Parts: sequence; structure tokens; C-alpha cells
Amino acid sequence: QLVESGGELVQAGGSLRLSCAASGRTFSNYAMGWFRQAPGKEREFVAAISRSGGTTGYVDSVKGRFTISRDDAENMVYLQMNSLKPEDTAVYYCAADSRTARNTWSQWAYAYDYWGQGTQVTVSS
Repeated sequence: QLVESGGELVQAGGSLRLSCAASGRTFSNYAMGWFRQAPGKEREFVAAISRSGGTTGYVDSVKGRFTISRDDAENMVYLQMNSLKPEDTAVYYCAADSRTARNTWSQWAYAYDYWGQGTQVTVSS
């Protein structure tokens, strides 16, 4: 089970930290990803971190602004979002991938086995 939290209304230029709590399985066996879906748009990849935690990846639009991290001792994954823009407004989903190799990550939604329910992030201009 994956449960996201931390989404809220924030002004442009502000920051938020999203959290995803995992339970029920060995967390360190999963690469973790964040995706988002804005109204009327397809779900898109935002960031991912490998099972080892050693490699991360980001969509170009958030590079330099967002940071993904994980804490295996706490079964948590985080998304620190800085310099938020109105176009970052979306429902953000946490996802877990059990099949990608240990030091890699996937940007493809079909690679992920488990998904959370999402948390709403709204950035006002």
C-alpha cells in the first residue's frame, strides 16, 4: 500500500514536500517514482529513484527544482518541490516498481506495479 501526503495550495515560487508511505512489502526491493496528472491531460512521469537510491531521474520540466529521495528505514519516499509554477498543478501519484534493475529506474507508468491514490498540488499565480 502506498499513501501520499503533503499536497496543498501554494503560491507560485513556493515549496512543498510530498511524502509517500509504503507498507506491506520490503520497500528496498522497489524502485520508486512520482507521476502527476493535470486536469484533461495524460498522466506524466515526474521523477524516479532506483532501488539502491544511487540513481535518480527527472522530467526536463522539473530538473533543478524537484528532488526525489528515499528513506528505506522508514519506508518513505519524498518529492521536494521548489520554485513551484502554476503548470505544476496536478494530482501527484507515488508508484512502486519491482522489476527494474537495482541501479536503474523507469519513466514508464506500465513498469510500476503499485500506485497510491494521489495528493492534490495546486499552485496559484
